[in-house]
Amino acid sequence: MGTIGWGEFFALASAVSWAMAVVMFRQQGRLLPAFELNLFKNALGFLLLIPTLMLVEGLSLPDYSLPDLGIALLSGCLGIAVADTWYLRALNLMGASRSGIVASLLSPFVILLSILFLGESLKGWQIPGLILVMAGILLVTWKHKRSSVDHDSIQKGIRYGVGAVFMMAVGIVMVKEILETRPFLWTVEIRLFGGLLGMVTVMVLRKRVASVRASFSMPLPWKQITIASFLGAYVSMLMYLAGYKLISASVASILNESANAWIVLLAWLVLGESLGLRKFTGLVLTMAGVAIMLLV
Repeated sequence: MGTIGWGEFFALASAVSWAMAVVMFRQQGRLLPAFELNLFKNALGFLLLIPTLMLVEGLSLPDYSLPDLGIALLSGCLGIAVADTWYLRALNLMGASRSGIVASLLSPFVILLSILFLGESLKGWQIPGLILVMAGILLVTWKHKRSSVDHDSIQKGIRYGVGAVFMMAVGIVMVKEILETRPFLWTVEIRLFGGLLGMVTVMVLRKRVASVRASFSMPLPWKQITIASFLGAYVSMLMYLAGYKLISASVASILNESANAWIVLLAWLVLGESLGLRKFTGLVLTMAGVAIMLLV
C-alpha cells in the first residue's frame, strides 16, 4: 500500500479546483466569449502571482540560463496560447462532448512524451489505474444523441482538438525539468507571460483588439467571473504545475484527467444537472482509477 504525497495531492486538487471554476462559469447567464475569458483569467493569474512572488521568492529575477528562459516562455506559448486557441476552435467546430473525448488524449500524450524524453514509465497497478480513469472519462463525456454536425467540421475539429491536446502535453513535458530545478513560482510566472504574449499576438494578427475591448466593456457578473478565474488560473494552475514538479508527469496527467468527472459530480450537486446511469458508472470508474493511482 502506497502513501499519498504532496505531488499526488496537488495534482488531484488541481482537477477539483478547475472543476469548481467550470461549474461557477456555468452558473452565469452571460459570460465573456471563450477567447476573452481565457485572456482575462490568465491575465488575472499573472497579476496575482506578482504579490505571491514578492512574499515567497522576492521580485529579483533568478539567474535563468537563456535556454531555460526560452523553454519556459515557449512552454507557455504552446501550452496556453496555441493549445487553448486550437481547443476553442475545435469546440466551435464539433461541440463540447466530442471535444471532451478528444481532450482525454492528454494523458496518453503526456505519458508517451514522458517515456520518450524524460525516461518515465508506468509501473504495476498504475496501468489499470490509467485504463479505469480513461474509461470513466469516456463514459462521462460520451453522448449517444449529438447535435447534427457536418463531416467536414468534425474532421477539422478533430485535427484542431488533437493538435491542441498534443501541444498541451508538449508544453508541460518540456518545462518539467525547469520546474524541478529552478524557482517554482518564477517558472510559473514566466510560463504565464509566454502564454499571454502568445494570446496578445494572436489577438493583434487576427485584428480582434476592438472586439476584445468591446467584450470587456459589457455589463457582466465580474465578481463571479473573477472568483472563478482565481480558482481556474491561480489556484488550479499553481497546483497543476506543483503536481508535475513533485511527481512523474505520467501520474500527474492521469490524476488531472479526473477533472471532467469532478465537473459532472459538482454540476449534479450544485447545479442540479441530471446524473444518469452512464455518467454515474463513469464517475465510479474514474474514482476507482484515481484511488488505485493514489493508494497502490
